[in-house]
Amino acid sequence: MGMTTHATPSSPAPEISALHRSILTLDSHIDIPWPDRDDAFEDTPDRHVDLPKMQQGGMSAGCFVAYIGQGPVTAEAHAQAGQQCLDMLDAINRMEGSRNGVTARRCDTAAQIRAAHAEGVIAVVAAVENGYAMGEDMALLEQFRQRGARYVTLTHNGHNALADAAIHRPSLGDTPQRHGGLSVLGREAIRAMNRLGLVVDVSHASRQTMMQAVEASVTPVVASHSCVRSLCDHPRNLDDGQLDALGASGGVIQITAMPAFLRPKPEEGRRTAGVADFVDHIDYVVRRLGVEHVGISSDFDGGGALSDWHNATQGALLTAELNRRGYDRSEIEAFWGGNFLRLLERAEQAAAEQRAIMQNVEEA
Repeated sequence: MGMTTHATPSSPAPEISALHRSILTLDSHIDIPWPDRDDAFEDTPDRHVDLPKMQQGGMSAGCFVAYIGQGPVTAEAHAQAGQQCLDMLDAINRMEGSRNGVTARRCDTAAQIRAAHAEGVIAVVAAVENGYAMGEDMALLEQFRQRGARYVTLTHNGHNALADAAIHRPSLGDTPQRHGGLSVLGREAIRAMNRLGLVVDVSHASRQTMMQAVEASVTPVVASHSCVRSLCDHPRNLDDGQLDALGASGGVIQITAMPAFLRPKPEEGRRTAGVADFVDHIDYVVRRLGVEHVGISSDFDGGGALSDWHNATQGALLTAELNRRGYDRSEIEAFWGGNFLRLLERAEQAAAEQRAIMQNVEEA
């Protein structure tokens, strides 16, 4: 059954704009252009997100991802993917300083993100999309973390050496399953991510991979850009069993602005979606799991865009819809970044605890 389309005002009321600008608003999944164009400080027409648009739209922070498309699972292809990922993380880390009236700072801890927000500085947070970038070289995970990465998406579309994806790629020789979820290497990678403070991201993962990752990780996992399968039957979305497992582990699903994930395709015409459809998915997770298990992502410049949240200047319209649905300031803050930051802090704490244990062992 399709969802009702709700009318959304074209611009938020002044008090909603003020609320939006006063809270820490974090978008957990944004793609960058590649090859790098060094234009993040410019208001670029063909980018849904750049730093001036974030400033104009009252966005406090963004997770910018080094996205590596799936390719052959070979040593040569792994080496190329790993180098490209490192180069992309370096480009993301160059998105700091002051230019064109905008100030941004690379942040790789929750405390740094909060401090940047308090100072009115945009926080740039790095992440890696697709464990394919690691290949079979666990040492690369440490290099990703050293370059500021805060999460690694286990797969993209297509199985890799770590795990099975929700969408397999026959063009790459995929059968529907390769590992039956996580591979042995994938489980080792999750243990390494836990040690390093990298959050495990289960967006794009198969159902088996996702459920196994929840069990394998000592810290809660995130679905950095996914939606609810009960509302839109797409293989990239999480079903009720997955949501329940995510919630029980303390994890968070970051609803994303991808029309194909938000609304079933109509029998006739083009599929469209707006912020009201987006908030329908937030409502569903809140009813099932509670306020603390859902957040917000755009997947801007990676395919995400809604009719009334088309770029980073329009985030206040999402805040307006949340307010219209009756959510209060603390709940809106939780959705817009508080829940995601809690996961970063949990990962940081677990990594620190593991470092302390290892130090004690070495000193014993």
